[in-house]
Amino acid sequence: MEIAGVDVKDLKNEYGTPLYIYDVNHIKNIMSLYKNNFKSEMFETEIEYASKAFNCKEMIRVVKEMGLSLDVVSLGEMYTAIKAGFDPKHIFFHGNNKSLEEINYALDNNIGTVVVDNLDELKVLEEVSKSKNKVVNIVIRMNVGVSAHTHKFIVTAHVDSKFGVLYGSDDYKEMKKIIDNSKNIKFLGFHSHIGSQIFDLSAFNASIDKLFEMAKDFNYPLVMNIGGGYGVHYTNEDSPIPFDIVSKTLIKTAEDAVRRTGIKIKKLAIEPGRSIVGEAGYTLYTIGFTKKTPNKEYYFIDGGMTDNIRPALYQAKYDAEIIGKENEAHNHKVTIAGKCCESGDLIIEDINLPEAKSGDLLITYTTGAYGYSMSSNYNKALTPAVVFVEDGKSRIAIKRMTLDELIEREV
Repeated sequence: MEIAGVDVKDLKNEYGTPLYIYDVNHIKNIMSLYKNNFKSEMFETEIEYASKAFNCKEMIRVVKEMGLSLDVVSLGEMYTAIKAGFDPKHIFFHGNNKSLEEINYALDNNIGTVVVDNLDELKVLEEVSKSKNKVVNIVIRMNVGVSAHTHKFIVTAHVDSKFGVLYGSDDYKEMKKIIDNSKNIKFLGFHSHIGSQIFDLSAFNASIDKLFEMAKDFNYPLVMNIGGGYGVHYTNEDSPIPFDIVSKTLIKTAEDAVRRTGIKIKKLAIEPGRSIVGEAGYTLYTIGFTKKTPNKEYYFIDGGMTDNIRPALYQAKYDAEIIGKENEAHNHKVTIAGKCCESGDLIIEDINLPEAKSGDLLITYTTGAYGYSMSSNYNKALTPAVVFVEDGKSRIAIKRMTLDELIEREV
């Protein structure tokens, strides 16, 4: 098996397992799909990579090379972007509970836009910007009340969500007063994000309609950021919409809203994350022991919930294959289990695979989003290496953690 022209067994021999593998050609192709189709003659457009899906210096360099903007949600993500040489003017800083340290860092490093989540944050941001004699660009994250059909832990737009401001609420009215009277806050527009792994674009249509309703309060064209959340293919149960069609559909919906309402917008922005890196990522494991119980057969791998917590966190499903045995009979119904001391440390339950032996390589698909970024050192596991493959060559993006690095901050 090859990924971007690189033999997977060669990657195992050079970098070891567990190993995160990213197909850079795939990432660039998806970025190009968005860039070539998410554009309009009626308003500006912007594509912001949601870096929480996968953030490291090498990934941010790819984002920069491809001409996308960047969405960050923490001090660490901002710092990584700055260290990778990313232009801060094209960074958008999210978060529902930004610390004073984060706000100061954002302003001191001239981060382009702050996505304000609530009234308290706006008050602090106004005070800090005034003390620094700086003007800060903001968009307000709105809770548009549109609930996408997805797992309850990744729905982000219901009335009691921890994210965003409800239109017409007392907090919204007070925020508008602050914006109208502040010399240090430059209001650009609204932001919304209705969930993740969404396959029904009608939810975005409803979200866009809500944002246009809010735009009536202002007598100048606004920026409208409609977030991300576009679904990807994990298993055959998933039917994602091609991203060129996603792009064209969102543009058409916004253009139709402009014609229907007469409200002009300055810019339409989106924040794809998972859809850019999800299917470009793989995780490679070595199978150790196997075991049969009265009702199950287990293949044990040298990783687990420490490198992919999504199955344990919200029952995420994956597909996998044993390298070199793709054409053998898949006549063993097995559960892929990790090595953590947790009964819930299961990567895949009830998958049909060939018979495995100790030392076989197992690869899981579509692990490029929220694998490395949600990894942990539970049980003192070492964080795996991340390797980028492109045009038949591989390069290390993140080195495997060493035992010394695991305890270097301990006193």
